[in-house]
Amino acid sequence: MARVALVTGGSRGIGAAISKGLKDAGYTVAATYAGNDEKANAFKEETGISVYKWDVSNYDACKEGIARVEADLGPIDVLVNNAGITRDGMFHKMTPEMWNEVINTNLTGLFNMTHPIWTGMRDRKYGRVINISSINGQKGQMGQANYSAAKAGDLGFTKSLAQEGARSGITVNAICPGYIATEMVMAVPEKVRDSIVAQIPAGRLGEPEEIARCVVFLASEDAGFINGSTISANGGQFFV
Repeated sequence: MARVALVTGGSRGIGAAISKGLKDAGYTVAATYAGNDEKANAFKEETGISVYKWDVSNYDACKEGIARVEADLGPIDVLVNNAGITRDGMFHKMTPEMWNEVINTNLTGLFNMTHPIWTGMRDRKYGRVINISSINGQKGQMGQANYSAAKAGDLGFTKSLAQEGARSGITVNAICPGYIATEMVMAVPEKVRDSIVAQIPAGRLGEPEEIARCVVFLASEDAGFINGSTISANGGQFFV
C-alpha cells in the first residue's frame, strides 16, 4: 500500500512540483490550498491529486482537514510544510497585521499542521516531516523582517523536533530554496529579475522540480539517517 503524503500549499508553484514529484515516486498525495478554487480544481483535473481547502494559520481548521484527509486516504506518513505568504515592507512601515499574518502562516502553520499528525507518526514508529524554509531565513532580507523571522523559526522548529522524533522513526528536515522560477518570481520586472540572477553563481533561477527532488529524497526510506538537516538549494548564492 502506498504511503500517504500531505503537501500544504501543494497546488501551485513549488508546492505543485512537490505534489507531482511525490505522486510520480509512488505516494498517495493530498494537496492543501488556501483560496484559489479555480486553480486548485484545475490542478486536480490535470494531476489526479486530491485537493483540500483550509487555512494553515488556523489550528482547528488544520485538525479537521487532516482528519478528512486521513479518512479519505489513510494515515499520513509524509508531511511537507510548504504553504507560505509574503507581506513585504520596510520595518518602519510594517504593521502588526503584516507581521502577524506572515508569522501565523509561515511559522505557526508548521505547529498547526504537524501537531495533529505527530502522535500518529509516533504510534506507527514512522514519519517524515519536511519543512520548506528559505534562503532569506538563513541570511535575512531587507524588507522581509516578518518573512525572514518566520523562515528562521522554521529551522529551529526542524532541529528541535528532529531530536524528539528520532527514536520513533520520524525524521524532520528542512529545505531552503533560493530564487526559484515560480509564477510569482517570473512576474517580477525583467530588470529586477536580472539583478537577482546576477547574484546567483549558477547564473540562473532554480526550477520548482529541483526543490521537489530534494523533498522526494528526504521522504524516502534511503534518507532515514538524515535528520535535523537543512538542504540549501540556491545555486551557490549563500552558504551556511
